[in-house]
Amino acid sequence: MNAIEIRNLSKSFRGMYAVNNLNMTVPVGAIYGFIGENGSGKSTTEKLICGHLVPDSGEIKLFGKDYTDAGVRVRVGALIENAGCFPNSSVWMNLKMQAINLNLKNADEEINRVLRIVRMEDSASIKFKSCSLGMKQRIGIAMALLGDPALLILDEPINGLDTDGMRIMREILVDITKNYGCTVVIASHILGELEKIATHYGIIRQGRMIQEISAEEMESRARVFVSLKTKDMQGAKSVLGTKFGSVREEDGYLRVYDADNTEIIVEYLIRHGHIVNEIKKNKIGLEEYYIELMSKKEGK
Repeated sequence: MNAIEIRNLSKSFRGMYAVNNLNMTVPVGAIYGFIGENGSGKSTTEKLICGHLVPDSGEIKLFGKDYTDAGVRVRVGALIENAGCFPNSSVWMNLKMQAINLNLKNADEEINRVLRIVRMEDSASIKFKSCSLGMKQRIGIAMALLGDPALLILDEPINGLDTDGMRIMREILVDITKNYGCTVVIASHILGELEKIATHYGIIRQGRMIQEISAEEMESRARVFVSLKTKDMQGAKSVLGTKFGSVREEDGYLRVYDADNTEIIVEYLIRHGHIVNEIKKNKIGLEEYYIELMSKKEGK
């Protein structure tokens, strides 16, 4: 069973489609990275899944049931835009009010549970307005986790966080899926961080799904390349280009694409009078994969 199945979903505003005939599949237990440029339809899609917007057409199923089903709606938690907390109230009190709003039994026990998950059990008495951005994002996730949802929808939860904040957020999201059985959909444009935790990706453009792919599939499809440094970078680039075709200079290295035999490259350069100072094999990451995919769609 899939956590989310979307078929031919559309939503327009004043005649302009924000989501246009979108198809989307999120397996149970996945950390699904939802990728696209600003205005591509990520937030609108998430709001449609959460029932914050009504679609013009199409079908949304959550765990095999229509997304409007009352039984399935209570299994969804979300953090979209911001946590909606009261600034002068403590972390605990904000969570308490949300627990009351959800009519949760054993509210105090549940609040302690979600505070432990987001590593904030020692910060419960702090006023929300005094919390850092990273803490506020974690509080928002804690609120979304009240009631132990099976599906968590997040919109840019790592945006603006420092390095340590991003690390903590990654650990929390992995913990949620592995130890609490929650499926996570996370929209983000910080692809380097997303790549560290996502098991599946959905790439959206102008309201349409361009590609859905697992992390394993993307790894197998990613172009390999050899990175190297020489004293005469331009001369070496010219020499390599005559034999290996796709050679670019990026980040202080020469990249020889679609090649993985470093010995052949070193031997070829030495034969043409170039000494290699540094060489290594690599694959393109999520960000470069995304850029290449978008370039192909644009016909570049």
